[in-house]
Amino acid sequence: MTTAYEPNKVMATGKYDVIGTRPIRHDGADKVTGRAKYGADIQLNGLLQGKILRSPHAHAIIKSIDTSKAEKLPGVFAVVTGKDLPKSKAGDTADFGLGPQPMKYLRDNAIASDKVLYEGHAVAAVAAINAHVAEEAIALIDVKYEVLPPVLTAPEGIKSTGNAILHSDLRTMEGGAPKSGKTNVASRFQHKMGDIKKGFKEADVVIEREFNTATVHQGYIEPQNVTAVWNNDGRLHIWISTQGPFEYRKALSLALGLPISDVKVTPMEIGGGFGGKFPLYHEAAAALLSKKANRPVKIVMSRREVFEGTGPTPGSYIKVKLGAKKNGKIIAAQGYLAYEAGAYPGSPVDAAGMCIFTAYDIPNVVIDGADVVVNKPKTAAYRAPGATNAAFATETVLDEIADKLKIDPIDIRLMNAAKEGTRRADGPVFPKVGCIEVLEAMKNHPHYKTPLKGKNVGRGIAVGFWFNAGLQSSATVSVNADGTINLVEGNPDIGGSRASLAMQAAEVLTIRAEDVHPSITDTDNIGFTFGTGGSRTTFATGWAVYEAANDVKRQLIERAAKIWGVKAKDIELSKGYFKSKTDSELKMSFKDLSGQLNETGGPVLGRGTVNPPGVGGAFAGNIVDVEVDPETGKTQVKRFTVVQDAGKAVHPSYVEGQMQGGSVQGVGWGLTEEYFYNQKGQMANSSLLDYRLMTSYDLPMIDTVIVEVPNPGHPYGVRGVGEVNIVPPPAALANAIYDAVGVRMDRLPMNPAAVMEATWEQKRGKSGAKAKATKKK
Repeated sequence: MTTAYEPNKVMATGKYDVIGTRPIRHDGADKVTGRAKYGADIQLNGLLQGKILRSPHAHAIIKSIDTSKAEKLPGVFAVVTGKDLPKSKAGDTADFGLGPQPMKYLRDNAIASDKVLYEGHAVAAVAAINAHVAEEAIALIDVKYEVLPPVLTAPEGIKSTGNAILHSDLRTMEGGAPKSGKTNVASRFQHKMGDIKKGFKEADVVIEREFNTATVHQGYIEPQNVTAVWNNDGRLHIWISTQGPFEYRKALSLALGLPISDVKVTPMEIGGGFGGKFPLYHEAAAALLSKKANRPVKIVMSRREVFEGTGPTPGSYIKVKLGAKKNGKIIAAQGYLAYEAGAYPGSPVDAAGMCIFTAYDIPNVVIDGADVVVNKPKTAAYRAPGATNAAFATETVLDEIADKLKIDPIDIRLMNAAKEGTRRADGPVFPKVGCIEVLEAMKNHPHYKTPLKGKNVGRGIAVGFWFNAGLQSSATVSVNADGTINLVEGNPDIGGSRASLAMQAAEVLTIRAEDVHPSITDTDNIGFTFGTGGSRTTFATGWAVYEAANDVKRQLIERAAKIWGVKAKDIELSKGYFKSKTDSELKMSFKDLSGQLNETGGPVLGRGTVNPPGVGGAFAGNIVDVEVDPETGKTQVKRFTVVQDAGKAVHPSYVEGQMQGGSVQGVGWGLTEEYFYNQKGQMANSSLLDYRLMTSYDLPMIDTVIVEVPNPGHPYGVRGVGEVNIVPPPAALANAIYDAVGVRMDRLPMNPAAVMEATWEQKRGKSGAKAKATKKK
């Protein structure tokens, strides 16, 4: 079996001076020397340590809470419960990132008021002189519960009645209106295109399968943390490791009943997030404790609290039905998606519905989705949220059709691939996209052409789509007297965005990337900037930086024109020099002009604010070779290649890192990772010892191929690159397992037990069919 490794490839298009190069990252020195400050590193005078009391039950009514013993413990400064939050009135709603929802949901998820809805749900909080006293204090809080039956999967939630209903006020939203009757189904939707009945009737082959995927965690190393100071002037200052400072500012202002301008959020360095560090958790508790104690309060979660008390990505039940002609053309596709929202509405089922069949040009499509509340932590985003589950279903069924029709799995995808002009079932029509180019790169890669050798080895392929995001961003650029610039923006750097943004500014101003000093500031000192997620930062904030740098360029040209006494339209900036188009003698370097600014009119500051419409969707594909042990069911990844359309790779090394990182997480999702719950709704593997993440020992080197199909909606052709790479791995692995041992997998994770169960089920099915045939004879 080959374990060859191909050097990373960049199929580059478009030539630039800075973009496409690989400068050293601007924050590298601070991070490798330990000088970089993360959330837990904050130390303030008089700092208290906070701890949260969490529910041991997945579903229960809170009958009473007695905090008197904890309050009397020496060293305790403050104790808070849900009663310390503003009381939510019936009908009070707000949009805190998921559309209008009851204010009670936001506040209750921070600290439960009358009911706990998952094991790990916050019930009370304590601030004390140190963490040990705080832990002793929470153990003294006496909570009486009335335990209710838990609901743990979306299919269970759909069927639930009586005391298994999580929210008495929840009604199913469908077609923009609420349905009558208590329910655990928060919403339903449908996307429809063409004539699905006609499509299946005309199909020569139709395959329908059902799939179940487990709840999984993002796997970031740094636990959630917060430090809060509620100042005497009424303003609240928060230091936190977050992906979305402005989202936290809004959520805290709503939860605490404060004007949004009274909340200041300072983002610290962040030790991983992957979508999981947007929602509000213990921040409201820390703020309330600070207000009561009149001291700063820090709360840092334990690993168990991270697993049990923060948002994972949802488990799901998916049904996919595909119909194709004998030549492989897919003419009908039907999908049903039921996703777990966790304790409160808002699963990524809508995003899944936007992605499930979007890699293909299919004339007849119906997609139904349901958002279902269950007794697990409220789900959060995780790299292309919802899309990985959906692709697992679609790509394995498509592989089965290819196998049945004896068509190469890449060829059948190329035959049906989405392209410019393809309409998605949810409405949008594709501009220029790179699905075909990704598939062609996969087909031409040495990995795909290399024969497999050995027993129980198999090769699988899959592709995936993610639509990416744009949204609002702000940036400023100021010029220093030595010819360098300061770039200020509001997106926490979780994947190299300091470098990618600095490089776009440098490209505009024709200076080196090293001459740009990027910094991330707090919510008081930059215009509104949507968080670092949705693969949006290099695209959208990059565009804001582009505008700010062009503003600087315009002002500097005007300044040079003033110095030379010529018209600004006759001056250009090229290769670090301002030059007259009409007089070759007039030439000045960027550095020289920068040194004259104060004497010729004052400092130069450029600004950029955008809400860009030209978001470019992205495609990625995998080729994976596995070896399956038929005795144990263990699957070993022997070779892995990821191909992805980046539009334009601003910093290819970071793009390759994103591709490899997302692929590793996708492999873990596919083979080992899951929240394992007992019947009481209690998580049995809430540690990194028992929750099985991939390590370097589990994987080969990962080949990367960057395809560049420029996004027509961005000045440099950029597409988001951080998410789509996690979409295809589970499906590619499932297809490889089938190729190796002839078993179709329909659940995640595909751990040894799942593979063996599927093998035994297949053998029982064959034995049963043989017995029936013998009896008939």
